Amino acid sequence: RRPHRFEPTSRHGNTPALAPKTPLLFARRPSMPVEITPAHMEALIRRYFAACNAANYEGLTSCFTPDAVHYFPAGLPDIPWRGADTIAHKWIWCVETLGSQWTIEKILCSSTAPEAVIEWTHWKQKMQTALRGDEWYVFDTETGLIKEIRAYYASPADPSVPISELVAFDYRGRGYHLEP
Repeated sequence: RRPHRFEPTSRHGNTPALAPKTPLLFARRPSMPVEITPAHMEALIRRYFAACNAANYEGLTSCFTPDAVHYFPAGLPDIPWRGADTIAHKWIWCVETLGSQWTIEKILCSSTAPEAVIEWTHWKQKMQTALRGDEWYVFDTETGLIKEIRAYYASPADPSVPISELVAFDYRGRGYHLEP
């Protein structure tokens, strides 16, 4: 087991809690520590989205552990996507076939656990539609890479509307992207 910087217990007295302002330190190799900070997680998520938009296989696979899993709500074929290779190939297919591009709307990164959540828009340009949703990210404590993503859609994909999103939510007023 790798050492963690934990306080003895949480305020409830039963589980370890991270000391305030103490970054999570984990070792990739004894000489190369990985510091999983909010900045690290945000940078990796942004790099992942850039690789998705560029349909860059090497860029995509470099963001994930080899055995990473991407979970989705019901309705897509062949889910969940298992493995960095599968995840990369599926997103490249989306870019090539659907004209997919993604924008990040919001990012929240934990300061006490290797986890983050984002809000995104998936623009399917060839279909002239878009889908909004959230994803929960879990980062591997050994490498700092993404080991799990759980996707949640803002609404069911509705083919009768140009953008599947929350009804009556002021996307424009809140500064969300209205196009790719």
